Amino acid sequence: MERRILDYLKYIESAIHGCKSEEKKNLRAELLIQIGFFAHERLVHLIVTVVFALLTMIAVVAFLITEKLVVIGLVVMLMVLLVPYIRHYFILENSVQKLYEYYDRLSEDSGWEEYKKSAKDGNK
Repeated sequence: MERRILDYLKYIESAIHGCKSEEKKNLRAELLIQIGFFAHERLVHLIVTVVFALLTMIAVVAFLITEKLVVIGLVVMLMVLLVPYIRHYFILENSVQKLYEYYDRLSEDSGWEEYKKSAKDGNK
């Protein structure tokens, strides 16, 4: 999944730069679908990461209570899995945020930028 989202980021960035105004609508629709896929993947990985973090904390507390070395093995195994999950979730989160920015750039012609500007000015 990581390679896929990084490749898609490269693709969409190059497509935006070479995009004519009439192609923006199609590109925006495609991007919106991909954002949905990647956002779903991000949610799944968030749940998995939180579960592994909780299991790791429970194992640490279990070691502190029991002081059995077997539990340290469990903590180490969980940490070996938790660190890559955190890294992967970090990449997914940042990449989806970039996709949101690309979508906003493609939406500039649709009046979105003017709306954001007027909403920001209205909050002052």
